[in-house]
Amino acid sequence: MKVGNTTDPDSSTAVPDERSIGAESLKAFAHPLRMALYYELGRRRSATASQLARALGESSGQTSYHLRQLERHGFVEDDPEHVGGRERWWRPIGFSLTDSGLIADPKTERAVGSVLRQVIAERAATLTGWAEHLDASLDVETGQLSSSTLDLTAAEAETLIGELMALAQRYSAMACDREALAETRRYRVYLDVLPLSFDK
Repeated sequence: MKVGNTTDPDSSTAVPDERSIGAESLKAFAHPLRMALYYELGRRRSATASQLARALGESSGQTSYHLRQLERHGFVEDDPEHVGGRERWWRPIGFSLTDSGLIADPKTERAVGSVLRQVIAERAATLTGWAEHLDASLDVETGQLSSSTLDLTAAEAETLIGELMALAQRYSAMACDREALAETRRYRVYLDVLPLSFDK
């Protein structure tokens, strides 16, 4: 199982497989506010502790503390595009959870469950918000919700995931390499490839 997040390709860990987190980092990340901060940063690209505090209804002292903890474990870093101001600007760093031993370990299985539930909840909230605000300004024609059920070997599934991730990274790199265009807008791309043996 791979659970991960990709960020802008100029980040040092843009591809999830480049940094798989371990037990200590997993436990640190599996804090409700830290996960909320991380996903809000992903939505915004970068932000200050004060901006995140307003968005999440928390105090800036709380958000500052938990951002520093996320930094300590390699989940966020300073945004080099915003330097020299009164407040630090943070951006998320991509990661993956690929150690299957963490799932089986009683010491970490609860943290794994918390992270998975947050990943699913974030997806559900984003998709629900998109559906509830459908109008012509949202470029409905460039949105896509689809699913496919395939019979694959484990090796084929790995290849499929790798090819889809590479395609997403190519477009992410293209977007970052060019100057901002007036007609661009933020898009969220999800990739979920799941074996269905659990429902038999």
